[in-house]
Amino acid sequence: MSTSLKPFNTFGIQANASRIVIAETVQQLKDAWSEAVAENMPVLILGEGSNVLFLEDYSGTVIINRISGIEVTEENDAWYLHVGAGENWHHLVENTLQQGMPGLENLALIPGCAGSSPIQNIGAYGVELKNVCHYVDCVDLISGEIHRLNNSECQFGYRDSIFKHEYQNHYAIIAVGLRLPKQWQPVLSYGDLARLDAENVTPQEVFDAVCHMRMTKLPDPHVNGNAGSFFKNPVVDAEQAAVLLAAFTNIPHYPQPDGSIKLAAGWLIDQCQLKGYKVGGATVHQQQALVLINESGASSLDVVGLAHLVRQRVGEKFNVWLEPEVRFIGTCGEVSAVETIA
Repeated sequence: MSTSLKPFNTFGIQANASRIVIAETVQQLKDAWSEAVAENMPVLILGEGSNVLFLEDYSGTVIINRISGIEVTEENDAWYLHVGAGENWHHLVENTLQQGMPGLENLALIPGCAGSSPIQNIGAYGVELKNVCHYVDCVDLISGEIHRLNNSECQFGYRDSIFKHEYQNHYAIIAVGLRLPKQWQPVLSYGDLARLDAENVTPQEVFDAVCHMRMTKLPDPHVNGNAGSFFKNPVVDAEQAAVLLAAFTNIPHYPQPDGSIKLAAGWLIDQCQLKGYKVGGATVHQQQALVLINESGASSLDVVGLAHLVRQRVGEKFNVWLEPEVRFIGTCGEVSAVETIA
C-alpha cells in the first residue's frame, strides 16, 4: 500500500508516512493504534487532512478515520443527530437541510470530517460548532473505554477545545452528537448575510448565500491545495484595540463578551499588500488574504516561509502577531506552529 500522504492532506503537500491505515470501525482504529504503540511508532489520526501542514515525512502510522453513519432522533423541541466521525462535514450540512432540519447552514462548505469539527470548534459567519454540539464521543485508546463529553466538558473556545489539550494524545473522536432546535433562528450578522431579510429568509437561502460567499472568496482545494483559513483572527485587549482604531479608523473589529476585541486577520494581511505574494510554490490567495495556497508544487518550506513573512509584515505594521490556525505536523507529531514560523 502507498505511504504517500499527498491524497490525505488538502494542502497537497508531498510527504510520506511509515504506514497508513484506513479505519472504518472503532475496533479497526483501536487495533491500528495498539499495533503502532507496540512497535514504538508515533501515531496520528486524521479525518480529511483539511487543517494540517506536513513539515516533513512522518515516521509513524497515520490512521484515516472513516467511521460513518448518521442517526436522527426527533423530540418535541429539537432533532438530535449522532454522526460518525468520518462523515464529510459539508455533506452532513446538505443532508440535514434536505431533510428539513436546519441549523448548520452557516457552517456549509467548511472542509473536513464531522469528527474534526469539535477539535477546532469550527465556525463561520457568526455560528460555531459549540452552538449546536450536544456531546462528543471519544475512545480512550489505552483502556479501550468510550467517553461521552457534554458540551461544557468539551471546553470550547475560539478555535479551541479540550481535544487540543488533555484529550489530544491517546483519545480519538468517534462520533459527534448535535442538537438542532426546531425553533429555527437565522444568524445573519456576518458578510453578505446581513443583506438578507431576517423576517422572511429561509434556511436554504442562508445556505446558498454562505456557499456563494465561500466559493467566490475561497479557493477550491481540488484546484489549489490549501487548508482554509491559515491564521486565527487575532483577539486583542480593549487598550490595544483603542490604539489601533485611533491609527486605522476603518479596521474591522468585533467586541467580545469579555471586553476583548476580535480583529479580521485577512484585513490586516490585505493592508500589507500581500495578496498574490509568493514564496516558491506557495502564494497568498488573491481573493482572500487569510488563505495560503499551494499554487505550483509548493513544499512545506515554501508555506512556512510565506507564513513567516506574512506574520512579520502584519506584526511590524500593526503590532499584532498572527498565530496559525493550521496544525503543523513534524516527523513525530504536532509541533508549535507559532515557533515554526516565528
